[in-house]
Amino acid sequence: MFRSIAHFILIVMTLGFSSVLQAEENGMEKKVVYDLKTGDIETLERVLVSGVMRNSVYYQNKLQELKVKVVIHGDSYKFFQKESQMTELGKKLKTLHESYGVEFEICKVGMKKRDISEQSLYPFVTVVPNASLALIDAQNEGYAYLPLH
Repeated sequence: MFRSIAHFILIVMTLGFSSVLQAEENGMEKKVVYDLKTGDIETLERVLVSGVMRNSVYYQNKLQELKVKVVIHGDSYKFFQKESQMTELGKKLKTLHESYGVEFEICKVGMKKRDISEQSLYPFVTVVPNASLALIDAQNEGYAYLPLH
């Protein structure tokens, strides 16, 4: 009896793991990279913040996962610098990262030009060598490209 139960559990675990792999292979995972250059907060909130939330819910309802990367450069650096207290927008961006798994990548070249230190960034932002490389890598990993200029 114990052996039968153990075999059953092993089969269920194997099928569960293979279904996760199959889901990725069959397009159950959608991926998008936002090319974020805008300095307009209303556009950022409407397209990125609200859009990611709506799109994530849409795919969840279809039993699919939405993976999101945001490559930060251009006029958008200011949105990712922490202040003495986290701004309302900063809280929304943090929620995107924590609740929706959004990865934020910021261009080091642009930071240098603007004299922005890594310490001034929100802790959920990752510094990458440059925006072009981050966008190239994401697209070669299968991420759909969406400009947010």
